[in-house]
Amino acid sequence: MQALYFAYGSNLLVTRMCGRVPSARPLGVASLRGYRITFDKRGRDGSGKANLRAEDGATVWGALYELDASHWKFLDACEPGYTRFTVQVELGRAAPSEAQTYRSRLLTAEPVPFASYKRLMLDGAHEHGLPDDWIRFLLALPEKPDL
Repeated sequence: MQALYFAYGSNLLVTRMCGRVPSARPLGVASLRGYRITFDKRGRDGSGKANLRAEDGATVWGALYELDASHWKFLDACEPGYTRFTVQVELGRAAPSEAQTYRSRLLTAEPVPFASYKRLMLDGAHEHGLPDDWIRFLLALPEKPDL
């Protein structure tokens, strides 16, 4: 059985995602309406990681992947502190699709990602061809120097 996953953080990068989930196959650029991206998930390394917060009128851009539903266990193991939940995403002009993604309630007081984490997201955003405005938004985010 196949499942859909909406990636908006470091899993945007195809090599990272496919290294984590052997059956992952990118389907294209997707948008998630009614949410905004934040970097307030507390990472084990002390930095901020990508997270989602509900917000009317906001949109998060990312990539939609198809994967074998039995492989969720691989991705769940790579996402400690996150909870998987169901969202409606838009892929091009197609009708909204139900997909799974992650969010966290483990928050940090310093919501700033490391430069290397931001680079993974930017590389993935370029790889998928996310909108130029979104890439400029990501570029403008503050970042911490890597340890």
